Amino acid sequence: MGLKSKYIFPAILTEEEKGYSVQFPDLPGCLPYGSTLEEVQKNAREALALHLYGMDKDGEDIPEASSIRDLKIEKHQCVILVDVLMAPYLQQIFNQSVKKTLTIPKWLDDLAKENNVNYSQVLQSAIKKQVGIEERHSVNG
Repeated sequence: MGLKSKYIFPAILTEEEKGYSVQFPDLPGCLPYGSTLEEVQKNAREALALHLYGMDKDGEDIPEASSIRDLKIEKHQCVILVDVLMAPYLQQIFNQSVKKTLTIPKWLDDLAKENNVNYSQVLQSAIKKQVGIEERHSVNG
């Protein structure tokens, strides 16, 4: 599929009793919330990015954004446009740490401790070498 670098989707902002909620009519299930306008805006961008990433990863087609003229709102609601640059979110997803459990002989563990070996660094370096990646791999190449 492939994600675009930037998306803009209309959303319906609803003022709640203790904050704000956002609904993306084109993206069912993407329902961020925030206590303040600043927080809901941040959460809406993040939720949009993660939702679109999930759709792409699952092989789903990302819909075209609806026209704001087609959205029906109530008195306590307004239409907002939420834009998101995907690169920072993809970088964060791509570089998140994943915990792995490994088993090594006790004598090797003792030797590693004596030499202040960082298991994570060694394992990352070894895997990169094994798969032919010599430099730090990133989402941009």
